[in-house]
Amino acid sequence: MAKTILIVEDQQVLREIMKEYLTDEGYKVLEACDGRQALELFQEHDVHLVILDVMLPEMDGWSVCRRIRKVSDVPILMLTARSDEDDTLLGFELGADDYVVKPCSPPILLARCKRLLENRPIQGLGDMLSGGGIMIHVPSRTVSINGENCNLTHTEFEILAYLMGNKGIILTREQLITKIWGYDFEGEERTLSSHIRNLRGKLGDHAKSIVTVVRSGYKFEDRP
Repeated sequence: MAKTILIVEDQQVLREIMKEYLTDEGYKVLEACDGRQALELFQEHDVHLVILDVMLPEMDGWSVCRRIRKVSDVPILMLTARSDEDDTLLGFELGADDYVVKPCSPPILLARCKRLLENRPIQGLGDMLSGGGIMIHVPSRTVSINGENCNLTHTEFEILAYLMGNKGIILTREQLITKIWGYDFEGEERTLSSHIRNLRGKLGDHAKSIVTVVRSGYKFEDRP
């Protein structure tokens, strides 16, 4: 069954371009021109990915992202203007997984969507990862802390799994960015730092297992 993508963008021409590329790839596309309509469609349909513009009438993209995150961990891809770096980081803090700068290249947008929609096997990892009271079941992409479920976004999960799968090994920021986003990622280290900060916030007392190595990167350690 085709996966459903919700495009939330008030510029009709841009919506139509994105829809054409995505439907050509076999996805089902829903369209919303403002934030309130987006939330209505999200509640009415089984949505697998949200493409969300920041600046929207009725309700801005931040508010939409915040409300979706209260009820779902569906991947969210933000659309932002090139000059709005702070807006992008705020989106990450609210739970967005990735972003594309407008005006966006359709092939880049499509590649970003595929990354978030396809639960690709994480190479070299077994079915289970554990350490520091954290347990990951890789096939189902679920995380628990001392037996309690921990809801992570798509990107947060991939970062944690990659770190735990390389326990004790220092992974540079460049390695993490390449692994999670790919070589064509247009962002920078602040993007990774924002996701790490959100991830640590969700891990609570167990966040100390993710160790920052100054001027190098990060590593995962078993810490009680």
